[in-house]
Amino acid sequence: MRETAEVRKQRAKRILASLARAYPDAKCALEFETPLELLVATILSAQCTDERVNMVTRDLFRRYRTAADYARASLPALERDIRSTGFYRAKAKSLVGMATALVERHGGEVPRDREALRALPGVGLKTANVVLGNAFGVPGIAVDTHVFRIAQRLGLAKAEQPDRIHDQLCEVLPRPRWTHACHLIQAHGRRTCTARKPACPTCPVRALCPWPEKTRF
Repeated sequence: MRETAEVRKQRAKRILASLARAYPDAKCALEFETPLELLVATILSAQCTDERVNMVTRDLFRRYRTAADYARASLPALERDIRSTGFYRAKAKSLVGMATALVERHGGEVPRDREALRALPGVGLKTANVVLGNAFGVPGIAVDTHVFRIAQRLGLAKAEQPDRIHDQLCEVLPRPRWTHACHLIQAHGRRTCTARKPACPTCPVRALCPWPEKTRF
């Protein structure tokens, strides 16, 4: 029998409650002190682990403190500074473009508006929602690789595009909990529901998970 939207919403609440008990320390894994630092770190996190980004930004944030610092940065120097995050040429270009736009359009400050954020070079829906949710307390669903994978395993969303997963999760998850829900799902993805060898026998939401492959592990 196909699950109704209302039943799915109730199951999602139970999933979040179970994940909250299992991962009480779940939070944004990127280290930052200001909205700009989080914006930079999130851009660098594309195709890179949060652990590696945190290693890079410890020195980076001492060298570049304002949007103006990034805007006038030498591309070759910035590329060297972020090289180990991968795709460093494209990321350096995005950082300079993003910072230049901040200086020109927003007085060097990171805007609190989702569309204004998405209009910045290198900033998509995921990055905008990470910044809004974690720097400004504005609820947002950030569909990273863990959220993309686990939302589908749990039967909360199904699509091939992250933006469609985002839209479906917005319909299922309680809006006030959007940001923390992502932290919980990401923690679950790192510690239990991994991509290749998920620990299904010890999964805290096994009873709520319809994924047919769970019996293989």
